[in-house]
Amino acid sequence: MRLTELVGKEIVNIFDGARLGVVAESDITFDAESGHVHAIIFPRRNNFLRLWMEQPLIEIPWSAVRKVGTEVIVVEVNQNAARSSRFAL
Repeated sequence: MRLTELVGKEIVNIFDGARLGVVAESDITFDAESGHVHAIIFPRRNNFLRLWMEQPLIEIPWSAVRKVGTEVIVVEVNQNAARSSRFAL
């Protein structure tokens, strides 16, 4: 799959049904030699109370991706166990 095919897909967590973001608003870390994706990184969604505060990044490891569909990427991460801007599996 090409990176351009991931752009625009929404990321949904099957752990709790939350919409986490869109690939167009994110960065992807990958191995330049092999082309393997390591993680998807994007800012946490702002709410009204946190609008002016700096938001930590969310880093979802590629191993948490369960399915890449035509419009959605389904991941399985436990957001309650998040540590230092990374999700636990």
